[in-house]
Parts: sequence; C-alpha cells; structure tokens
Amino acid sequence: MLCRSVAGLVLQSQLARAEPCKKQITSGRIAQFTSLGKRTMTQRRTFLKQLAFAGIGGTALLKTGRLSAAVDAAEAAEAAKFPEMTYRVLGRTGYNASRLVYGCGAALSRNRADRVLNLAFEQGVNVYDVGTSSYYNDAQRNLADFAGTHRDDIFLITKDFVSGADADSDPNLEESKKIAADWESKLDTCLTDLNQEHVDAYYIMGANNPRIVNNEEIFNSFERAKAAGKVSHLGFSSHENASECLAAAVDSGKYSLAMLAMTPAGWYDWASKNTLKNTKSLKELQPELQGARESGIGLIAMKAGRMLAPRMWGGRGNQDAFDAQYGDKLLKANLSSFQRSYAYVLENGFDVVNADIQNFHILAENFTAAATSSHYA
Repeated sequence: MLCRSVAGLVLQSQLARAEPCKKQITSGRIAQFTSLGKRTMTQRRTFLKQLAFAGIGGTALLKTGRLSAAVDAAEAAEAAKFPEMTYRVLGRTGYNASRLVYGCGAALSRNRADRVLNLAFEQGVNVYDVGTSSYYNDAQRNLADFAGTHRDDIFLITKDFVSGADADSDPNLEESKKIAADWESKLDTCLTDLNQEHVDAYYIMGANNPRIVNNEEIFNSFERAKAAGKVSHLGFSSHENASECLAAAVDSGKYSLAMLAMTPAGWYDWASKNTLKNTKSLKELQPELQGARESGIGLIAMKAGRMLAPRMWGGRGNQDAFDAQYGDKLLKANLSSFQRSYAYVLENGFDVVNADIQNFHILAENFTAAATSSHYA
C-alpha cells in the first residue's frame, strides 16, 4: 500500500514538474511527449511500476521526506537501464563523440537541469552544445557549473551569429574584417557566461551565406582565438542555404564540424518549417554528405524531428511525415516517430544528432534512438 501511495504522489510531482516546461521554451522538441500522449502514459505507467515493485521511489521518499527525491531516485534507476551508448569520431577533431549530442540551448534557457545533464553524462553522453545568450537567454550560465565539473571529460560547443551580413551579402575586405572581429569578440562573452577559458568548438551560428563561411577574415579571427587558447575547432550551424554553406566549408578546408538542419526527407527549411522545396531526400544526398566527411568535417544533424511536432511548437503536426523514407525494419520497430527520424539520419550520413533535451523522458527517448540506430539500418 505504501508503494502505491508513493507512486501516486510521485506522479503528481512529475506532472507538476512537466507543466512549467510548456511555458518555458518555445521549442518543437518540448512538445515531443505532448504529441505522443499514449506513449507518455505508457512510460509513466512503467515508471510507476518501477516505484511500486522495486520500491526505489518509496525508499527515497521515506529517507528524505521529499517527493522530488523519489522521482530522482526512480529516474536514476531507469537511466541505469539505458542501452549502451555508441560513438563516432567527429571529423578532424579526432574526438570520439557520443552519437547523441545534448542540445542545451533551448533546454537550459530559463532553468538549470543539472540532474538530467548528469544522468546523461553518467550514461555516456559526452558532447554538449549551447549558444549565445542573445538567443538562448541564460543557457550558457545555466550550463556553467556542469561544464566546469566535467570539463575534462566532455566536448563543449558554443556559437554566435555574425553581424552585418545577411544571406545575400558580399562583403569587401574592410566589411569582412569588421564582421569577423565582432564574431570573435562574441566568443569572449560566451566564455564569460560559461565561466570557461576554452571551448572545444566555436560555430558561426545560423550560417546562411557561403561567402561568410569561406571568408579569410573569419579564419584569421578564429586563428587568433585559437592561438590565445580560447578554442580548438571551427564549425558552423545552418538551416538556410545549408547545402551551399557546406560546399563552401569543404572548399575552405578550415572546418572541423558542421551542424545541419536535415530530415529523413531531405534539407529542412527554417523559413517554411518544412522540407526545402525540391530537396533531394537524405538517401539521395549521400554523395554530398560523404564528400564533406571525407574532407574532415564531422556532421551533426539537427531539426531531424522538428516537423513531427505540433504546429504550436513550430512543427507540421504530421507524425507520418517521413514514413515513406523508412524501410520495413525501422517502420515496425517499437519506436516513436521522433526516434525513427533520429535513428534514420544517424544511419544515413550523419555522425551524431543534436537533440533539445527538455526533461528526463525526452533524454530517455533520444538516448535509445541514438544508441540503437544501427539496429535499424
């Protein structure tokens, strides 16, 4: 009877925890479990069974008198049962990266999440991606303590926008110097917010102009920062003109990493929140992606499942959007639509996938997809 009572109380605590999340971050991935109601309830029932039969949550509640302790104990026990994480060397970085990248930007923009961050770390996630406070509010500051504690054991990425250039700009030398110097100075702000002296990679965030990606002044600024011990590797993220930016990065020979908005059906278009008009499918894009990897660029997928989210979260609300791309093995697997999209991009050209992890349940789902993607190739 005690375990049943504890289970009921802990469920109330979980629901109370989940509710503020809906109000905090305007991200498609926060809606992942909202859009999968039946799956969510199944997972909650499983969670409660763990409490009832293992007595983990009940023991923690009796010891501490706190419902949160019961939830923490049960989630830690569940995390210990995650499948073993798999790894891939990230291009010329040489870093053996977990195939799941913990996306910290939106997830930490308003609150710390040290407990979930540490659970991910303990189970083998070793790449953490964040970005400028001008876009992600307090995310870097909320990551700082965790990053400091584990700095020697994680690959830390941050990023910021270039200012003074849009997708059509063709800056002259003086304009390029100004753009690059501004981007370089923003790294100092990022380091201050992270309470770090060095990050493993610094990106041009939201790159949409190949002339900026392949710009000598950008490279000069990066090399100054590298020589000063602030950063080791250059990268960029893109969800607009991404193919052109990737080609420019390959041509330059300067980039170690590229984080690209990609769905199983092809390039993701930020403006339309849909696949890019007339895009090739991911299968058809293999030669382009393979060429980038052969040039030494580690490829990170993002926005792989964004279209699956409800419209209120920036998606298209179509859970079957990518089913035509999948083989029978993946379609019949006991996976959610989000998990399928992650597993598919990982087995079709990408080294790792970046996921916005808003809570433990999303961590569990994304972790499983990344760790077992090879099962469905």
